[in-house]
Amino acid sequence: MTDDPNRSSLHEQAAALREAAAKAGASAAVPTCPEWDVLGLVRHLSRVYAMVGHALTLTPEDTRPRPDSPPRDFDAALTWMEERLAELDRQLAGDSPDRAVWSFFPGGSPRSWTRRMAHETAVHRLDAEYALSNSAPDTGVAAFEPEFAADGVDEFLNVLLGVGHDWSAERMTGRLLFHAVDVERAWLVTFEAGRLPTVRRSHPTDFREESPRATITGAADAVYRRVWGRPSTAALSGDRELAALVNGR
Repeated sequence: MTDDPNRSSLHEQAAALREAAAKAGASAAVPTCPEWDVLGLVRHLSRVYAMVGHALTLTPEDTRPRPDSPPRDFDAALTWMEERLAELDRQLAGDSPDRAVWSFFPGGSPRSWTRRMAHETAVHRLDAEYALSNSAPDTGVAAFEPEFAADGVDEFLNVLLGVGHDWSAERMTGRLLFHAVDVERAWLVTFEAGRLPTVRRSHPTDFREESPRATITGAADAVYRRVWGRPSTAALSGDRELAALVNGR
């Protein structure tokens, strides 16, 4: 696989997540994922890495892979997570980037899974850092580079928004505009009753003639956190109920 900047991002985010998780400790509550403590967060991400490793060996027609369960001892779970990530990275490094593989989202390939894992890890890095900041109030939560954050917004809206939700039962209609001001990028999401939402990405000036029912504006980092349902400084104007249709995972 040719050098992919998302592989570097994956390593960077995973190292930061592990550091925050180790400092916070196994039993620290994760305020952004109330059903988890830090051990649960680590075990979740470990399973994800293992699952993707299996997915890369499967075709799109195969059934969802079922990875082994990670250890319940915290130190062992951290080690297991690192081992699964190392194995996954070796697979990604030697693979053909656009080969079709199993995925739960459209267009599964080693390239798209690398992107998915970079952002999956980044969002859970936030979770680990919020858990640490709860137990160590003088500890901050990192900001993401604008281009990385903007790519994460794009991936969520264009790849993941239509996955895992029964849009056929959704009755709300209208347009929702996301504007990342520091990279001058915008996404217009159109909701129609009973249909998958559609997304257009462009320069913000291209949407001047549109009349969105709601707008979310902020730095790319803030918009990224907002689409993933994490604490965010992005400003919301307009219809809050429509904006809530994009509420993270």
